[in-house]
Amino acid sequence: MPKLKTKKGAAKRFSATGKGGFKRGHAFKRHILTKMSGKTIRHLRGETQVHPSDVAEVKQMLPYA
Repeated sequence: MPKLKTKKGAAKRFSATGKGGFKRGHAFKRHILTKMSGKTIRHLRGETQVHPSDVAEVKQMLPYA
């Protein structure tokens, strides 16, 4: 069985958690933030979990995570 390749774009965006899930950053926090309220920008800080329905897809992209 040959080795599997990791999708490098996914490796830069997701990191595995201890219980088999994945962490991800929030979208919409790069530019054009002047029209957003401060509350919205604050809530986009930090990381969140990948939705359970998408975990299988991310697992396939990161076979060794």
